[in-house]
Amino acid sequence: MEANAPNNAIERGGFVLFLALVTLALLLVIWPFARPLLWATLAAIMFQPLFQWFRRKLGGSDSRCAAAALLIITVAVLIPAFFVGSIAVEQMVEVFFAFRDGEIDVAAWFTQIHDALPLGIQASLDNAGFGNLQGLLDKAQDFARESTGAIARQAVTIGSSAAGFVLAFGVGLYATFFLLRDGKTIGRAVVGALPMERDIAERLADKFLNIVRATVKGSVVVGLVQGALGAITFAIAGVPSAMLFGLLMAVFSLLPALGPAIVWGPVAVWLLATGAIWQGILVIVSGIVVIGMADNLLRPILVGRDTGIPDWMILVTTLGGIGLMGLSGIVVGPLVAGLFLAAWTISKEQRERDLTPLEPDAAEPA
Repeated sequence: MEANAPNNAIERGGFVLFLALVTLALLLVIWPFARPLLWATLAAIMFQPLFQWFRRKLGGSDSRCAAAALLIITVAVLIPAFFVGSIAVEQMVEVFFAFRDGEIDVAAWFTQIHDALPLGIQASLDNAGFGNLQGLLDKAQDFARESTGAIARQAVTIGSSAAGFVLAFGVGLYATFFLLRDGKTIGRAVVGALPMERDIAERLADKFLNIVRATVKGSVVVGLVQGALGAITFAIAGVPSAMLFGLLMAVFSLLPALGPAIVWGPVAVWLLATGAIWQGILVIVSGIVVIGMADNLLRPILVGRDTGIPDWMILVTTLGGIGLMGLSGIVVGPLVAGLFLAAWTISKEQRERDLTPLEPDAAEPA
């Protein structure tokens, strides 16, 4: 029996190697559809309560309940998202052409705002060397032109590869249907197959679900609400490209501390300096009272409990995730951070648990 031990070890090692290779091969095969599959998984997690509600009300086939939930997702989420996105892209293209044709002159705006300030503030700015920022503003205008141009070109690229977009969108919907219907069964199978203690696997799975729900509801939903409130405020104040500014506000709301103020603050200053007094006051009041309070009111209701991730880590991982994976990084970044902290916490608890039985023995006399 001992002679068979080396053979058994080799066979087990060979199977582990085969398992790793076939898993890597699967990841390579599905990688072109990684983003739609990721968002399908997030949608299935977030709308699982809706699927369960249809199961209680409709009964019968799970496929019919999943189809009903998918129809609600399409009508209530996807179609409005496409509508808002198309308007924002259209306004972005308009801004790009305005920069290109010289209709937007940041230097002239700065001069206009500078001249509208009180004389004492103008003198302080001039003495500090901020009275003439022509070179810096030229660079800023070039950067804005290049940025809007890159986004506009990306929009054209998406339009030119419509077949690929439709295919990815179809794969996402198809996967969402099956993940809604069979998600719990798939989740239990994955947790049971992980090569780690069952208790640890279940704790990591719970952490995964909590972070996904907290990130989507606490960041994405709150960001969309703040962006919508900002777009409405800018539209009332007569700010051009209000939908685009609202979308920027939704993106910046992901950043702790300043958040949406990065967008509405400069807009309010520009309105006040250019003589649009009541419009500027409206933006300030809305930014502080309405948009600012939306985060404080909605986040505790939607999230319910803290994810345990520090704000600075959320900021860094969110920005890093966006840089690495684009829009998907909004969720992937904090998710990786949360699992990282959870794994090290579990490791610390295990070490403490393993050392605890040794303490009474050490206290016995020799």
